[in-house]
Amino acid sequence: MADSIMSKAATMEIPINSNGDTGTLTEDDSLEQDLQQVMVSGPNLNETSIVSGGYGGPAGGIIPTSSIKGPAVRFNPEYLDRRRVPAPGPDIRMKSRGVGLPKSASAASQLAQHTIQHPGSSNNNSGNSTEEVSRGVAVEKLDSVKKWGINTYKCTKQMFSERFGRGSRTVDLELEAQIDVLRETKNKYEIILRLATALTSHFLSMVQTQQALGDTFTELSQKSPELQDEFGYNAETQKLLCKNGEALLSAINFFVSSVDTLVNKTMEDTLMTVKLYENTRLEFDAYRSDLEELSLGHRDAAAMVRIEMAQHDYQIHRDKYERLRSDVMIKLKFLEENKVKVMHKQLLLFHNAISAYFAGNQEQLEQTLIQFNVKLKPPGSDKPSWLEEQ
Repeated sequence: MADSIMSKAATMEIPINSNGDTGTLTEDDSLEQDLQQVMVSGPNLNETSIVSGGYGGPAGGIIPTSSIKGPAVRFNPEYLDRRRVPAPGPDIRMKSRGVGLPKSASAASQLAQHTIQHPGSSNNNSGNSTEEVSRGVAVEKLDSVKKWGINTYKCTKQMFSERFGRGSRTVDLELEAQIDVLRETKNKYEIILRLATALTSHFLSMVQTQQALGDTFTELSQKSPELQDEFGYNAETQKLLCKNGEALLSAINFFVSSVDTLVNKTMEDTLMTVKLYENTRLEFDAYRSDLEELSLGHRDAAAMVRIEMAQHDYQIHRDKYERLRSDVMIKLKFLEENKVKVMHKQLLLFHNAISAYFAGNQEQLEQTLIQFNVKLKPPGSDKPSWLEEQ
């Protein structure tokens, strides 16, 4: 009776539903733990009874199984491992049907897995190349700053040495004299330009006044019958003077424009080349002095290397100095020729126009403008229009 009760309790531990499946448990791990406990302890077949009837059946329905012999049940730990981590490989059903997975799929999965594990491996080469380019640009900038600093130090040292009379400088007496003459000529021409501009401004005011005065005389001649002839004569005289004044203004403006181009463009360009030449001369003397100091010192292996480098830098700056010196001499020569040609024409124009105007020779004044290809412009035509000012 006790055996039937124990077997009945053991049977009731695993509920069976109508479909033959196990009942729903809270977690799969609880089922595995129960199964492991049962497999470890194992049912004792000698103490197990087979129930042929229901739980409420008679005792005769219980058949003892102590006489049944069978192999003992052993625990296999690999069973739980297979349940927890499924082994990678093709599906058993697909394998039984003779359908195999393509190798490309496994290779693609391996490539995807490698990409996930190493996401930045494809960009290593591009990143390294960009880093190398940035490093090269930084090194070039550093070298240029270093060279600029050394060159500035040498030139500053040479400049102070020359000013305090401790250093020597390269002097070309003939070229220096020409440069001084050019600077003095430019200053004189700037004075001429300033005075000619002032004359144009004052004369323009006079012409505008004459024009207004002539218009007033014309209006009064119409409103004053008793003085009509007198007002008419003065109006015609002022209009004639205004017309001649406009012609003279055109000549003076042409003169001012030509002198301005000569002074502020041609001479200024030559002086810019002269400035480059002077800076190059200072650099050349700085490296020359450096080479002389190294040559007078003790000569060992390291000193000879420094002397060779100084000799190389000296030769470079000497070539640059000679080239700019030649450029300055050529520009001074062409400037002198251009200055004589331009000023000869402009001074002749200025003289003839002034003489014809104050002599009252209108015909000669017009011939002068035609001779020098000067276009007659009315007063105020050089000013921008109202639309251009907006």
